[in-house]
Amino acid sequence: MDLFKLIKLEYRKNNIGKYVRNAVILALLLAAFIFALAFLGIANDPDGKLDAAPGNNVLSAPVEMFTSMVFLIFTSVMLSTFIVSAYKNKTMILMFSYPIKRQKILASQMLAVWIFNFAALTLTKLIIYLCAAAVAHFREPSFLLDYNIGSVSFYVQMILKSAVIVSMSFIALFIGLAMKSSKATIVSSFLLVFLTQANVGDYTMADSAVLPVVLIVVSLGFAFLSVCSAEKKDLI
Repeated sequence: MDLFKLIKLEYRKNNIGKYVRNAVILALLLAAFIFALAFLGIANDPDGKLDAAPGNNVLSAPVEMFTSMVFLIFTSVMLSTFIVSAYKNKTMILMFSYPIKRQKILASQMLAVWIFNFAALTLTKLIIYLCAAAVAHFREPSFLLDYNIGSVSFYVQMILKSAVIVSMSFIALFIGLAMKSSKATIVSSFLLVFLTQANVGDYTMADSAVLPVVLIVVSLGFAFLSVCSAEKKDLI
């Protein structure tokens, strides 16, 4: 069985429809929240000035921060359900009974979650950016629109940032598998959110040019370790 068929099987087995519904709800809530921040003045002080840290007076700052936080946690929840819970509930026994290498099965589960959330995160950000640009023609935003939707670099950066955020969930997965706990996977995702999005004074790691490269390398390293250990890992 090829990898594509295994991914489709994972989607059917885990009822992907409910995750599509949840992703749509998250996207709508995020869009509404960003709209309120940018156009309804809820991010402003009583005197009408934007209450934001220096360098965060641009629209991309809240869009990237809140979408990254939400979908990093959402991806980790899906990974805990698709993989960690499958070990705990012994449903992985059935999967491992197939004449397919364990590494390939685990890789298909990880890819199924990664592909879904990468697409969901990218589309969510694209919709928010497009809507904000459209509304800005009729209403003055609180934040500066620091992007050009007609620029190729805008789409390249958006895709790369989405790939980094979703890939970070593999770190949480590795911790969850090591601790044999779905809760550990989810808690680890919250810790990753604090690490990558929190501010220390005027400095935030989200602004680092080196951090995304480091995170993607570390995330892929943890993904590799998780897949490689599947053949020797006992069922939880």
